[in-house]
Formats: sequence, structure tokens, C-alpha cells
Amino acid sequence: MTTKLTLVNNEPETDDVGFSLGSDSSGVTVDELSKNAMGGTELMKYGLYDRLSPDIRDKAQIICSRVREVDEDRPSILWLHDLFNDPEAVHLKDEESRKRFDKLVFVSNWQWNTYNLAMGIPHSEAIVLRNAIEPIESHKKPNDGKIRLIYHTTPHRGLEILVPVVEHLAKFFPEIHLDVYSSFKAYGWPQRDEPYEALFDRIREHPNMTYHGYQSNDKVREALKRADIFAYPCIWQETSCIAAIEAMSAACGVVCPNYAALPETTGNFAFNYQYHEDIQQHANIFANVLGKVIELYKNDEEKTRARLQFQKMWTDNFYSWQNRVGEWEGLIRGVLASKEDSKEA
Repeated sequence: MTTKLTLVNNEPETDDVGFSLGSDSSGVTVDELSKNAMGGTELMKYGLYDRLSPDIRDKAQIICSRVREVDEDRPSILWLHDLFNDPEAVHLKDEESRKRFDKLVFVSNWQWNTYNLAMGIPHSEAIVLRNAIEPIESHKKPNDGKIRLIYHTTPHRGLEILVPVVEHLAKFFPEIHLDVYSSFKAYGWPQRDEPYEALFDRIREHPNMTYHGYQSNDKVREALKRADIFAYPCIWQETSCIAAIEAMSAACGVVCPNYAALPETTGNFAFNYQYHEDIQQHANIFANVLGKVIELYKNDEEKTRARLQFQKMWTDNFYSWQNRVGEWEGLIRGVLASKEDSKEA
């Protein structure tokens, strides 16, 4: 299945998000670029703040990615979600800049290793605390003869590959249907959708695809309960991936490249394939792998579903907020104790 596919090429947009937790008296404050956002990073920041024990919730300042003001009256933790080469992270090359923070938190080992190698940040200044989710409740997939694909992240991360691949595969697998939940409105940037309108129109006009635009996380989680496969030909260096984690918790197969932190995030449960820099080659590789996974659902559904239930059990345990909040509270209490010790010394 290596036919020439018609692709829509768009330059990847910069994925800019950042915030500060527990600043001043408002509990959660956000910077100018993320004040209207509700992407994966925002789900993490509000999820953490809501779950932290009240006795430490505002005792330490937690800044996400974008440093605007560092509170000199409290310990400060910098929670990094972005890539090492993000302009907002460049200051971490400077040891004096890093001294403002009591700990740097990374969301994956892959991400941490890139910062360590590129900037020479010592291991002693860092810790990896992975993202977390509320597990999606157990459910039964629809039994209507369809194989449902889903894409539920921003368009610049691979949608321009996915759409022509589904157009092609629908000729061989008429039972597939792709639901697309994708828009920069998730970050409060609707104008960034404009370069993708032609691509959205191709989805709207195809009988095997539906474009849903931006929907709340609650609605996406409900859609994941009906979905079978998260089809994700990713071209973005993910430092983690909430979309993949929630798909795994919903017992969806994940088809994605072995790119950046995706293999680590998916715990080797995903149907990984070799990433390719050339978008055309990437599309052909992805089409072949996705086609084989669809055949698994058609020809060996019982074994495939059993495998995905095992995946769900692992995901629900490994990425549960119940576990992650304990790790965060241990970090915060340790930082607070260290500050007290330094005052007494």
C-alpha cells in the first residue's frame, strides 16, 4: 500500500503554553499566551492544583514553562512542558538563571535527557514527574460493524498526513470512519486554524470522516469511548502526550511513530513505526501500518481487544492522578523542608 498520496503541507506552528500555579492570592494565574487555553498542559495545571493538599497548595510557586515573575518569598519549581530549544527555555543554559528555582520538573525522561545534553543541566537540579489523567471508566465499544479512528490534538501535529491516508484506506476498508477533534481554539488562537481550512473542508466533504472542531475534554473523552484507534502520524516532537494517554485509557489502539517521547509515553503498547523526515515517505509508512492494524481489528478482534484491555490497566495505574499527586506532594514538602533547613543553617 505505497501509492502516491495527495498531501496538504503546512509549516508546523509553535505550540506555546505556560502558566504559574499558586501565585499571589488567586491560586492559579496564567501568562498572556495561555490565558484562554485549555490544552493538555492546562489540564495538567488545573488537575494538579485541584488535587494538592490545601496545607501546601500555595506554599510553593509552580511555574509552567514561561517564567515571568519568580516569587522570592516562596520556593519556586519550574515545571517544563516544552522542548529544550523553545525560546522560553534558553535561559536555563545560564546557571544563575537556574538558581532561581529549587527544582526543575520534566514530563518525560526523553525531554529531560535533551535538556541535559543540550544545556548541561546537572541531574541534581532535575526530576521527572510524568503527566497524569483521570482514568476513563470501563466501557464497551459500539458493535455496529464500523472501525472508528480518532484524531484529537491540534492540526499541525500530523493531520495533513492523516487525511489523505484515510481517503486512501477508505477505498479498501469502507467500514472505517475518522472523527477529528482538532482546532487551535483549544489554546484560544482561532486565527491559526486558517491555513488548515482547506484540510478541514476535505474532512467535511468525505463520507468516511467527520470534523468536530474544538470540543471540551469531557466530550473528547466520551468520543474516545466509542473510538477504536487513535491514528496519529505525529510530526511534532512530543515531550509527553495527554492525547495518547487518554486514548490508551479508553482501550484504543495507538498508531504513531517512534518519535521523541511517544514510545516512552505509550509504554511500548502503541503500534509504533519508524519515523521518516520526508512527509511523503512518512505518509506511505503510516498508511501501511494503519492498514495492518485495521486488519487486526477485522480478523483478530478478540485478541486485539484483550491486548488493549491490558494496555488500559497499565495506563490507568501508571498515569493515575492518585499516584502522581503523591509524587508532587513529596517534592513540594521536600523543597519546603530544604528551605527551612537552609534558613536555620
